[in-house]
Amino acid sequence: MECEFPTVNSNKEEIKEIFETVKTIAVMGLSPDESKASHQVAKYLQEAGYKIIPVYPKEETILGEKVYRSLAEIPFAVDMVDIFRKPAAFGPIADACIERGDVKVFWGQQGLVNNEAAEKAEKAGMKVVQNHCTMVEHRALF
Repeated sequence: MECEFPTVNSNKEEIKEIFETVKTIAVMGLSPDESKASHQVAKYLQEAGYKIIPVYPKEETILGEKVYRSLAEIPFAVDMVDIFRKPAAFGPIADACIERGDVKVFWGQQGLVNNEAAEKAEKAGMKVVQNHCTMVEHRALF
């Protein structure tokens, strides 16, 4: 496995602005398993006041929210996509964000980088954060 260094990334000021402006966060790969990082991070963000939208292949509800199978199925605006999927999935996720047209932030969790997908998202007008945990960053700033 080849690890990428993020060449496309927001700075701390932009990350603070992201948290101050986004309201809805689609969590790609939000596991129903409470021991998984995706579940813990989403629960934290939900408790911090964000609307969490689980995107997962199974389950009907996670954290009390309706689960969607894809970004395309979500029938309302999505401000940010928080990705807990392998970097190989970032390309199709970036395409889905671009197709939606309403996603403002493309965020790859800690340890996850795909510069090609990040560049695509950035060129489409999204802010991009890679290799950062939303929970860790939010806690540090607020």
